[in-house]
Amino acid sequence: MIRGVRGAITVSNNEEAEILTATKRLVEEMIKSNHILAEDVASVFLSVTDDIDATFPAKVIRMQENWTYVPVMCMKEIAVPNGLDKCIRIMMHWNTDVSQQEIQHIYLEKAEQLRPDLQK
Repeated sequence: MIRGVRGAITVSNNEEAEILTATKRLVEEMIKSNHILAEDVASVFLSVTDDIDATFPAKVIRMQENWTYVPVMCMKEIAVPNGLDKCIRIMMHWNTDVSQQEIQHIYLEKAEQLRPDLQK
C-alpha cells in the first residue's frame, strides 16, 4: 500500500546553501524516523512558498545514496494570506505495510506550528 509521509521545515534566508542544508536535514530525518528505503518510494513532491526561489530543494533528494531514480518534483505552495513564510514542504509516497498511525511525520523549525498534533 502507498502511504504519504509529510515533512516541513523553514529557512531564514532565500539562499541556496541554506535551502539545501535544511532540505537535507528534513529528508534524512523522514528517512531515519520511518526506516524508508529508496526502492520503496514511489515519488516525492516538494513545495516551497513564494519567497523561496534560490534553488530546487529536490536536488538534495537525488544526492541521497540509492535515490537517483526516485521521481521528485518541486512546485509552489498556495500563497495563503498569513501563511508560514520560507517553508519547504515534502510529501513522500512510500510503499509500506506500516499503518497511518505509525508513520512519523516530521515538522522542524517554525514548521512545527503547521501540525502541533503530530509532534512527539
